Amino acid sequence: RHIARPRRYIRGYAHEIEPADLAAYVAQEARRGDGWVKLVGDWIDREVGDLTPLWPRDALESAIAEAHRLGARVTAHCFSADSLPDLVGAGIDCVEHATGLTEELIPLFAEHGVAIVPTLVNIATFPQLAAGGESKFPRWSAHIRRLHERRYDTVRSAYDAGIPVYVGTDAGGTLPHGLVAAEVAELVTAGIPPVEALAATTWKARAWLGRPGLEEGAAADLVVYASDPRADVRVLADPQRVVLNGRVAA
Repeated sequence: RHIARPRRYIRGYAHEIEPADLAAYVAQEARRGDGWVKLVGDWIDREVGDLTPLWPRDALESAIAEAHRLGARVTAHCFSADSLPDLVGAGIDCVEHATGLTEELIPLFAEHGVAIVPTLVNIATFPQLAAGGESKFPRWSAHIRRLHERRYDTVRSAYDAGIPVYVGTDAGGTLPHGLVAAEVAELVTAGIPPVEALAATTWKARAWLGRPGLEEGAAADLVVYASDPRADVRVLADPQRVVLNGRVAA
C-alpha cells in the first residue's frame, strides 16, 4: 500500500500515519512487497488549498535509509515542485508523475540518478480534475492546470538532461489497465525518440527493475506486431500474438 498522512490521499489507498511512524511503515512494506515502497510525497492540503509536501526531511531520510537497508527501493507520488528537493536529498530512487520538475530541479535529479515515471495518460486528466475542484480549491485547480500545460516540456527537458524516464500509467485506480501503448505514444509526443520510448517500457525498464532481458535462458515472453514499432509506436495498441513462457497466450 501507499504510505500517506491522514486525509492526505485517496481514501482507502494508503496507510495513513504521522511522520514519526514513517520508518516503521516503510520497513513493513519493504518486507512485504516486491522490492519497492511507495510514498505519497505531496497532496492537496485542504487548509492551504493547494498541493503541499507531506513529510519532513528527517523522517524521509530515516525511512528511505531503512528501505535501502532491507533491500527495497522507494518511489513517491509527486505533482508539485515543493516536495522534490527533500525527497532527492533523502535518497529517493524514483518519482511518479514528476510534473513539478523545474529548470532548477532537473539537474538535481540527473546528478543523483533519480528516475521518473511521468504517467502522461494520468496527467491528461488534470483539466477535468481542475474543473471539478475550482469552486472549492481555486489555487489547487490553477496549479494543476499549469502543470498540465507544460507536461511535455517537462518530460523532454528531463530526458535531455539524462534523467532516466520509464513507462507507467497509474492504472488500477481511476484509470483502467491496458494503457501502456498510449503512454509510449505520449512520450513520443513529448519529444522522446521512438526507440527510447520503447526502451523505457521494455529492455531498459526490465534492467532497471532487475528483471531478465533478451538473454540466453530467459523466458520466451514475446509480443508480436504486424509492423516495426520503431517506425510507428502506435502499432503497440494492436498486438498480433502474445507468447508467454514459449506458449501462444493470445
